[in-house]
Amino acid sequence: MNGNLKLAVQSKGRLTDKSLELLKHCGLDIEDYSERLFIPAGNFSMDILFLRDDDIPEYVQDGVADIGIVGENIFLEKQTQTKILEKLGFGRCSLLIAHPEKTKLKDVKDIEGKTIATSYPVILKSFLKKEKINAKVIELSGSVEIAPSLGVADLICDIVSSGNTLMQNKLKGSFKVFDSQAVLIGSVKNSLPETKRKILSDLLLRIRSVLTARNSKYLMMNIPKSSLNKITGIIPSLKSPTVLNLADDKMLAVHAVIPSDKFWAIVDDLKTAGASGILLLPIENMIL
Repeated sequence: MNGNLKLAVQSKGRLTDKSLELLKHCGLDIEDYSERLFIPAGNFSMDILFLRDDDIPEYVQDGVADIGIVGENIFLEKQTQTKILEKLGFGRCSLLIAHPEKTKLKDVKDIEGKTIATSYPVILKSFLKKEKINAKVIELSGSVEIAPSLGVADLICDIVSSGNTLMQNKLKGSFKVFDSQAVLIGSVKNSLPETKRKILSDLLLRIRSVLTARNSKYLMMNIPKSSLNKITGIIPSLKSPTVLNLADDKMLAVHAVIPSDKFWAIVDDLKTAGASGILLLPIENMIL
C-alpha cells in the first residue's frame, strides 16, 4: 500500500470524461488511461480506479476505494453504507415515469394498479409509497424502454437526460421521480487514517473552488465616477467590488465576481447607468 487516497470513477459511460475533466481542473496531472483499470495522479497523492458505476458504492463502503464519483441515482439505489461528500454539478438527469404515447396519464394517481418496469426499484418503490400508490414494480437490468412494446409492463421508470430514447420508443415522460447528478461519496463504515483525511481535505478544497468558479464570472467595466453608487447597487457581487482609478479622473474601473446567471439580467441597467467597455470573463478556480 502506497498510502495514496483511492478514488473510484466510472470506467466507461456518461460520467467518465466529466469526472476526469473535473480532476484536471483541480490541477491533477492525469494520463490518458486507455482502458487501464488503475492510474496514479502524477502530482497528487491519489490513485484512480476505473470501475463499473453500479459497483462503486459497494467498493467505497468496503474500503477498496476510499471515495468515489457516481450518479446520485446509483448512490440511492444501492443503499450502501456511504455518504455524499459533495454534489458535483455534472451528469444531471432525471428519473421519470414514462408511458406509451397512446396512453393518457393526467395525474400521478393514474399510475394506480399499473405495472412499471425499471432498473431502479428502490427509488421507485420509495416514490410510490410517498404518493400512496399501489403499483407492481418489475425490475429489469437493461432495455427498460422496450418493456411496454413487448407487453412486459404498462409503464417504465428510467433515467432521462435528453429524452431522445423515449421518443425513439414512442414513449412520453409524465412524472418526475428524482433529479440526479454526479456526487462524490465516502464510506460511513470505514474511517480514513489521518494522512488520507488530509489528502481528501485538499481535494475537496480544490473541487469546491472549481465548482464555485464554474458558477461565477469576472465582470470588468469602466464607469463615470458619478455613477459609482448606482453601479455598485446593481452588481450582484459575491464580495465588495474592486474600484480602480483611471487616467481620466472622471472615470473609474470596476471589477467584480458575479453569479454567471445574473449577467444578462443586469447588463442593460449597467449600460443605462453609464457603464462601458463591459467584459465578462471565465474563472478557472476560486477559493472563498
